[in-house]
Amino acid sequence: MIAHLQGKLVEKSPTQIVIDCGGVGYDVHISLHTYSLLPNSDFIKVFTYLQIKEDAHTLFGFIEKSEREIFKLLISVSGIGAGIARTMLSSLDPKQITNAIASGDVGTVQSIKGIGSKTAQRVILDLKDKVLKLYDLDEVSMSQSNTNRDEALSALEVLGFVRKASEKVIEKIIKEDPDASVESIIKQALKSL
Repeated sequence: MIAHLQGKLVEKSPTQIVIDCGGVGYDVHISLHTYSLLPNSDFIKVFTYLQIKEDAHTLFGFIEKSEREIFKLLISVSGIGAGIARTMLSSLDPKQITNAIASGDVGTVQSIKGIGSKTAQRVILDLKDKVLKLYDLDEVSMSQSNTNRDEALSALEVLGFVRKASEKVIEKIIKEDPDASVESIIKQALKSL
């Protein structure tokens, strides 16, 4: 119903802003991601999503259209309300969320306050195909650990270890610690090989 608001920023806090549009002040709920992107000027434009419930009409605002689209996808999942979706967008930036969903990274989604393992799995199950299609991503893991994995693997080969055995060990290490550095992966692998 209300696609965007453009007007003077009257009040702002990390969770909500008030925008004056032609003498009417709109109370708009925002994520920390949007808060961090708010311009210093008084005049702003936010893309909005209006949630209508029996007891309340709530406006959610986003500086980026892409964040609004992710918000809409998230609230389409059973068990994820607007509050949890906003918490997700406050905990991680939209790109991290889409990457976690696209790569099936349950741990990252579950790391958000209020999301248990079942809900995290449901988010990934329900949204993976939509996210891959919408953002034209490949299903391959998009984290930096791929380059770390490759570097560690070639280093172990140079040290004379068999590629197949090294791959298995490295996969296990990365599964346990996706953000492991190349050095850390090699050290752990050397203990196991």
